[in-house]
Amino acid sequence: MTQKITIEPVTRIEGHAKVTIHMKDDGSVEHAYLHINEFRGFEKFCEGRPYFEMPMITPRICGICPVSHHLAGAKAADAVQGSPAPRPANLLRELMHMGQVIQSNGMHFFELSGPDLLLGFDADPALRNVIGLAHAAPEIALKAVGLRRFGQEIIRTLGGRRIHPNFAVAGGVNKALQPSERESIRAGIEANLETAKMGVSIMKDWAQRNMEDINKFAVLKSGYMSIVNEDDSLNLYDGNIRLVDRTGKQLEKFPGSDYLDYIAEHVENWSYLKFPYYKKMGFPEGVYRVGPLGRMNAVKNISTPIAGEEHKLFKALNNGDPVGQTLYFHYARMIEVIFCIERVAQLLDDPDIMSTDILNTKKDYQGEGVGILEAPRGTLIHHYQADETGKLTKVNLIVATGHNNWAMTEAVDSVAKTYIVGGEVKEGMLNRVEAAVRAHDPCLSCSTHAVGQMPIQIEMIDPEGQVVKTISRD
Repeated sequence: MTQKITIEPVTRIEGHAKVTIHMKDDGSVEHAYLHINEFRGFEKFCEGRPYFEMPMITPRICGICPVSHHLAGAKAADAVQGSPAPRPANLLRELMHMGQVIQSNGMHFFELSGPDLLLGFDADPALRNVIGLAHAAPEIALKAVGLRRFGQEIIRTLGGRRIHPNFAVAGGVNKALQPSERESIRAGIEANLETAKMGVSIMKDWAQRNMEDINKFAVLKSGYMSIVNEDDSLNLYDGNIRLVDRTGKQLEKFPGSDYLDYIAEHVENWSYLKFPYYKKMGFPEGVYRVGPLGRMNAVKNISTPIAGEEHKLFKALNNGDPVGQTLYFHYARMIEVIFCIERVAQLLDDPDIMSTDILNTKKDYQGEGVGILEAPRGTLIHHYQADETGKLTKVNLIVATGHNNWAMTEAVDSVAKTYIVGGEVKEGMLNRVEAAVRAHDPCLSCSTHAVGQMPIQIEMIDPEGQVVKTISRD
């Protein structure tokens, strides 16, 4: 009997998605799909707004990573207006960005994927959540909350609030850092660096005990992309985009403003999310991955000492070849948290960060601009075009999660085929399929949000399309 299994919604991710698994008559998986069933439409309703409003409008895309959109919007507005931000303003923007990555990566590792890593994929779903984690490992849970608070306090200190800050404007920022604020942030560095190192240790210990899973769980071949410094080291705030192939060989390095020469987007009729790819290779040959795993594979090194040493160990996992094992996203994510905390210390030690030269008021209006940065989930691109009055005529956003659309879909298909044997469907298998999406930490909550519980319902459908059995998880 032909069956279609539907998992909807996928849990412990930001936003809404569903998975359909199409079965063969012999009980094996024919194909599994990830469907992004939200419609965003954000670019269209931004048209007609003044370009300088975008740093405040675009953070409303999402409450999870508003800082990333806030800063990318400001960078694009700088370019439209022809007002490069002064160095102190860029240092402050980068400091806020570090707070964003710390709180987002930390929350994902401990609160969203932590239940799988610390309690097990097959643990009772009633306990396999953040509350169950707090009961099982209260000390870890408290430190995880503290890590997220540290990142959010950096954002609040600069932008007045933890979500949807008011800080970056076209040409700079609207507030200088005070000495007492610098010392308050600095006071949290040591303890939270220890928490980040603990997260790395948790992941490495889990990997040692679950190497069989790591080496069969969505091991994909793809290119990788990240923003880098001139020496190809990691930079989450500014630089050129580096794209490498599945062997780690550099394909391109280009300024973000030229992204349309290198990146195109493919469309499928079963998802609202596009599939970006490297234009010269076409789709699907030119697919690549971004985010923590993409960055660790695309950069040559990390400049801060502790994260730099950990990155060398990461590179050694496959003897210098790119790390394609999807579950190592979690390891890469916590290396980045270490980097960000070390980078916070460096930024606070820079004398220019206390400067009041934070806004460039000179304008050389260009009418078009691109702003890029590395959001927690990958390379974020904002592209604005405006008329002579500053009114936006076109907006193009390539949101970080979109770059990983192919990878998430392939991961779902791979995990379903690996773990569903003989047509038997267990709850732990459903969770592994969800975990294939979860590892990428997608942020799909661009326009809609769920209210209430997140149930799963599986429908088994006969060849005539009739539902013959329904299994529900409330």
